[in-house]
Amino acid sequence: MARANGVREIWAKGGAVINSWLGIPSSFSAEVMGHAGWDSLVVDMQHGMIEYQTMVTMLQGISCTDTVPLVRVPWNDPAHIQKALDAGAYGIICPMINNRAEAEKFVSSMRYAPVGSRSSGPIRASLYGGPDYHVKANDIVVAFGMIETTEAMANLDEIMSVKGLDAIYVGPSDLSISHGYNPGGDKPDAWMMEALGKILAACKRHGVQPGIHCGAPAYAKKMIGMGFTFVTVGGDTRFVTTGAASAVAEMKNAPKPGDSSSPY
Repeated sequence: MARANGVREIWAKGGAVINSWLGIPSSFSAEVMGHAGWDSLVVDMQHGMIEYQTMVTMLQGISCTDTVPLVRVPWNDPAHIQKALDAGAYGIICPMINNRAEAEKFVSSMRYAPVGSRSSGPIRASLYGGPDYHVKANDIVVAFGMIETTEAMANLDEIMSVKGLDAIYVGPSDLSISHGYNPGGDKPDAWMMEALGKILAACKRHGVQPGIHCGAPAYAKKMIGMGFTFVTVGGDTRFVTTGAASAVAEMKNAPKPGDSSSPY
């Protein structure tokens, strides 16, 4: 029996998926993050420092846990999408989906015939997903199209009306740049809240799951409260950076060697 997709199971129960991000090219780092207990993890091949073979080993590391393995591909290219699926990704996040044609191209790459154009060759996916993976893959894997431009905002209804587009994923930095603002996430700005409101309304109209990239848990909780059902909270690079910086900052007030007045 094919392995179920935990992301879809959470959505079926009306819950929100708590996701995190992997940009460090390490199978061990991916395994450690998997054991942290995230619902899902995204191997980032667009902006992460990760090539194909490293991605495969990272998916293997995640597979040691119950965390659902997802991949953000570099671009809307069937070769990238299908190789990631064949390697065992249970969902794909595809950048820069700006109109209906791009959404249709993406969704077609995700599904086997007769509903799509995915080529058959689930070399590792059948090991991870099970011997009947091929039969059930169209209903298992999740297609996330990224909304991150003013063009996409103008085409929300035509994008989300594409059959087989399961979810969207807001990229706040590119959305900011496209609107003439500085990049960055976790923005409380009025224009961002208005844009997110429009996206959520379109998702509700078309039965599409809304996702968004967040940095801090507090902002992710706010997004869930607004209606998002898939939230990313930080990532491996961010956790290493902030954790290391915090430890270094704390050591700035270390005592001089031999200072017996230290509380330690």
